[in-house]
Amino acid sequence: MLLCALPAGAQELGNKVLGALGLLAGSQPGSGLYVADRFLYYRANDPVDRNGHRIPVGLDLDAVANAVGVQLTLKLPWGSAYMNASLAVPAARVSLQTERPEASVDRSGFGDLYVQPLRLGWKRSQIDIVAGYSVYIPTGRFTPRSPDGVGRGYWTHQFSLGSAVYFDRAKTWHLSGLASYDLNQRRRGIDVTRGDTVQIQGGAGKTVGIVDVGLAGYALWQVHDDRGNDLPEALRGARDRAFGLGPEIDITLAPLRGRITLRYCHDVAVNARPLGQVMVVGLTILARR
Repeated sequence: MLLCALPAGAQELGNKVLGALGLLAGSQPGSGLYVADRFLYYRANDPVDRNGHRIPVGLDLDAVANAVGVQLTLKLPWGSAYMNASLAVPAARVSLQTERPEASVDRSGFGDLYVQPLRLGWKRSQIDIVAGYSVYIPTGRFTPRSPDGVGRGYWTHQFSLGSAVYFDRAKTWHLSGLASYDLNQRRRGIDVTRGDTVQIQGGAGKTVGIVDVGLAGYALWQVHDDRGNDLPEALRGARDRAFGLGPEIDITLAPLRGRITLRYCHDVAVNARPLGQVMVVGLTILARR
């Protein structure tokens, strides 16, 4: 459960990690070829059971991930429609310590490949709309019943729909969100299938010159139980739920035709997962218009 979503980055580089998206989660970028890098640090100390009660096991979980990717956006010949495609390769390291040394984990490596073959968007004067399909391909190293590698070992199909609304013609006040449905397949080499999840990520902010500042947030609900003959009995019927908030600041770097993102989010309430916090640092550069 702790590793299922760690090898991810941010917008256009995969968004299975909560907090990976923020102020402009549902926006439509302009046409061009973009190169992006996303660094993520996640930390948690308090596992929470399915009833919202903290479990005293002395958990110390740290995860560091970095994703590098490209995105191509093309303006379609009719109306204000755009088409996007993205590809990202993540790497991660996960360290987990508990009061029981035999349950501790320290692993690193390349994660699963993220591919978004199709994302359609529409840009209007004061609203953007996006809809897309993505897939997480289990290319990362994964060994059943062994603490080896950071790959998830299963395919995930992700369907998303989102929007960004601008409250003035200069687009300085904005509210944005992206809703995603994750359809998970059976894990390779072991009879365990993670239940499907629904998540919403986004934020509200204000643009002041070259700076965007605001509040980012997320919510996740697991809508189907984990299943399989090899699923531990203690996890049967336990469904993830999480809500979190935090500040974000984005800075436009005109000389580089780029944008840097700084975001910090903390879980407000969780069930059947650790109570954690995440910090994201991202850099996106328009390589070719």
